[in-house]
Amino acid sequence: MRYLTALFVIVFLSVVISTCSTEPNVIESPEAYSGLGDNQVYVVSHGWHTSLIVPTINATAELPELAVRFPRSSYIEFGWGDKGFYQAKEITAGLALQAMLMPTDSVVHVVGINKEVAKFFPESDIELLLLTDDEIALLMQFISASFARDSQDSLISTQLGLYGDSQFYQGVGNYYLMNTCNKWTAKGLKSFGMDISIMFKLSSDSIMDYVKAQKR
Repeated sequence: MRYLTALFVIVFLSVVISTCSTEPNVIESPEAYSGLGDNQVYVVSHGWHTSLIVPTINATAELPELAVRFPRSSYIEFGWGDKGFYQAKEITAGLALQAMLMPTDSVVHVVGINKEVAKFFPESDIELLLLTDDEIALLMQFISASFARDSQDSLISTQLGLYGDSQFYQGVGNYYLMNTCNKWTAKGLKSFGMDISIMFKLSSDSIMDYVKAQKR
């Protein structure tokens, strides 16, 4: 009986996962990442979660609504994740389990940064990448495609963010074990030409280790 129950659970999860969205999708880059650009982009690990930080001038060129929401920022941080878990005021084991096993709605966390990135996140692991104009345009296309939009093609804000001057927006795609915040970061890196294997990038360490290895 236990084996039949386990088989049922496996089949059920397989069916559910096969019908959920793995968006946002990678933007196909025509060239490999050069590392020779002038645009400073940061990959940040906050422990279990990674995010991408882009100069405001590049971010708002693709997402002009953010210029109104974050008028005093020099950089903007973007992170993608599970709507319930990411926005929760109190993290519980139930929320964590649901986020990993059941496909759920996603959100994008956006933070305006008005100082040096290292000073804004003194406790975080931060890596700098230098992108060309074409590479950062591809990255911003990917980030822009991570936001859901209403019938007027406007971003859909949900609630204030976690720290600093920040905001949550409704995201595109479902969050679950095989489509996590760290895989989102990997998709962003691949979108501007980094040769990163997305499938096994489940942890923040796997993202940061890859980025550091490319800079040696």
